[in-house]
Amino acid sequence: MGITGEDRKLARGLAGDLRKLVQTAALVVDEDNPAEELISRITGHLGVGFRQIVLVGQDFPPWEHANVHRGVEAYLAERGGEPEWFGVTGANRGHEELTGMLSSARRDGAFELGAVDMATVAIGPEATEEVVQFGLVLTTAPDGGPVVVALRGPNPQHGPAALSKVEVLAGDRAAAGAARDRIEQLAREHDVLRGQVLAFGSSEYRGNELLTFLPRPALTAEQVVLPEGVLPAIEDHIVGIAEHADRLRAAGQHLKRGLLLHGPPGTGKTHTVRYLLSRLSGSTVIILTGAAMRFISKAAELARRLQPSILVVEDVDLVAEDRTMPGAGGSLLFTLLDAMDGIGADADVTFVLTTNRPEALEAALRDRPGRVDLAVEIPRPDAEGRRKLFELYAREVELVADLEPVIAETEGVTASYVKELLRRAVLHEMRDGADGERIRVGDKALTTALRGMQESRNSLTRSLLGS
Repeated sequence: MGITGEDRKLARGLAGDLRKLVQTAALVVDEDNPAEELISRITGHLGVGFRQIVLVGQDFPPWEHANVHRGVEAYLAERGGEPEWFGVTGANRGHEELTGMLSSARRDGAFELGAVDMATVAIGPEATEEVVQFGLVLTTAPDGGPVVVALRGPNPQHGPAALSKVEVLAGDRAAAGAARDRIEQLAREHDVLRGQVLAFGSSEYRGNELLTFLPRPALTAEQVVLPEGVLPAIEDHIVGIAEHADRLRAAGQHLKRGLLLHGPPGTGKTHTVRYLLSRLSGSTVIILTGAAMRFISKAAELARRLQPSILVVEDVDLVAEDRTMPGAGGSLLFTLLDAMDGIGADADVTFVLTTNRPEALEAALRDRPGRVDLAVEIPRPDAEGRRKLFELYAREVELVADLEPVIAETEGVTASYVKELLRRAVLHEMRDGADGERIRVGDKALTTALRGMQESRNSLTRSLLGS
């Protein structure tokens, strides 16, 4: 039996219906495919094909994560509307660049549309902020054209190479670049590091570079015991220039200054620095000590950006030894001196260096004059200084002991020694049953503590206290 015309007509209708069914099914699958949805969300907003997308980006140090997040948030606020954030899911996304991620999503669905990753970062010694760790947001460029902004925080698994990133996707390079530049500008305007006390350091996890927030000291001049005239001289040079910065600059005078505090261990160099940080409460402070001295160049760059600022390098004699920066082949001391040179003379930046061995630095500083313009010795306290130290450290107790014999027997000791001596005396009174809100410290307790510290078996303790 042959196929009739009517059969052919029915067959064609059935084939057409089947084709439509397959096409509709494919469309439904595409709509339900998160990888396809990720790409279509970006291309649909930009109004260009995937191959026409351009990307411009900016890398930031890992400690800039909160700043970058704030810059993006401020940019979105300028653009208006309700931000449409979205994320990306998929294996190894922490190691994949954004362009590679999108290409893999388009090619084989390796990455899909997902939720935004969030993180909590420090923005002060006791303050934190929730920030976008990895996410994208649909917005517009300053000229109104569509762009997609991607924000990614540092990945600790990348070690020292960890970076914060801002990337802008657009159909036009100029629009993408303008959006990126505006975000960077806003990040600087909303900088959480400005005015803070910061310390560089290293974590135990693959040597990551860290910037830690520290509380600002609160000291008064009465709490700093130095020979007469020493503290006023330091204040005139450091604080005085800060107070008259604008007028000095207008008069053609340089603002950058360097202070070297030298003297035996335990005499109060660090305590004096803490007082300066109290006085210059509006200045950003960056502290380097120990292994963190390898960040000298980055610390100087940060100090220049966040001026008025103070860069403190403690025990700087350690970098005068034959030490080199990885791959640099130069002494860290000369790296420090180069950093001091690199900051313009009109920058309101103070370098404060401390050392127990000024002789280790003298030749290098003499050969490159002008880096340090005030060197001050912090000596062991004289008799009057020791009396003031006892009174200072006894503010929270009732000191009724006769100080004269103890002052006479403590010639040549340091402030650290006096502080420890008084603590031992207070502890002795507590063991003898002293109670009440204010411990009463008498002759017996103070003498007993002094005799204990004078014993030959405590010679190393005395040395460690700088005496």
